Amino acid sequence: MVARAGPSHKGDEVQVTAQRYADVLVVAAAGRIDHQNAEEFKATLLPHLESCGAGRDQVVLDLSQLEYISSAGLRILMIAAKDARVRQGKLLAVTLQPVVREIFEISRFTLIFEIHESIRDALLKISPAALAAYESKSL
Repeated sequence: MVARAGPSHKGDEVQVTAQRYADVLVVAAAGRIDHQNAEEFKATLLPHLESCGAGRDQVVLDLSQLEYISSAGLRILMIAAKDARVRQGKLLAVTLQPVVREIFEISRFTLIFEIHESIRDALLKISPAALAAYESKSL
């Protein structure tokens, strides 16, 4: 699934894709998240969290292609983390670019999100079945 959020100006949009591996949904964000497209990003991201919960799906946010995130985007991630926590689900972040990692560290989002270096590392932590599915698709 691919969804675009934000204006059609090439540099100002965020693209969101989702890929299922057993009981884990990997949601990837690419581009930039800022005040212009944060609400559209929210509308695209939050439906993926509806099935997130204890004994149900877990969600991994792949931020490897995210170039920038503003405070408006961080607000959306805070809402997503709260939503997952209320549902007793897991929401992990992986593969942060240096700029995004710095923003996470400065804003202390490293205390809110469990962060892993790769999708594989995150799947290893939360779901052996999802890891097996991921590795079989990687072959």
